[in-house]
Amino acid sequence: MSHGDDDYRSDYKTSDPNWYVGFNPNIKSDRQGVQVKIKQLHPGAKPPAYKTPGAAGMDLHSCEKLLIGVGDHAVVRTGIALAIPEGYVGLVCPRSGLAADFAVTVLNSPGVIDDDYRGELKVILINHGRNEYRIAPGDRIAQLVIEPVFRAQLQVVQDLDDTDRGTDGFGSTGR
Repeated sequence: MSHGDDDYRSDYKTSDPNWYVGFNPNIKSDRQGVQVKIKQLHPGAKPPAYKTPGAAGMDLHSCEKLLIGVGDHAVVRTGIALAIPEGYVGLVCPRSGLAADFAVTVLNSPGVIDDDYRGELKVILINHGRNEYRIAPGDRIAQLVIEPVFRAQLQVVQDLDDTDRGTDGFGSTGR
């Protein structure tokens, strides 16, 4: 599961302060997106990138070597910081391959990155598998989805509207 330096694309190596999320010159798309500024905090950090034109999430990469024991969790550094624009949120989601193949997933899924956070992006992974899980620098560990946020306007009331479901909770719709 390790990605060596030969897998590290030369066009991602940069000290450019305008290095930004999602840059992949090989993917052509007419979709307009929001610009998210990114700061490289670790010299070996890889920027998040969309792997296909239809991808909703950008792969996030570890910048450190770790071992997650069976049943354990770890906070994994990415070596990057983001400036998500006001009115947007970053959602850190599991990678389906890690979950299906190794039972490793994002513990607080989805992890929320607020638009006013400027610290290092870290991913909390948990190993639900039967074997230790090794992470190497450059390994893809999660996905980042950028979405708009609509803030709720709360109103305290005495009663709520009736619905067919009512107060029926967990399992009320059957299997």
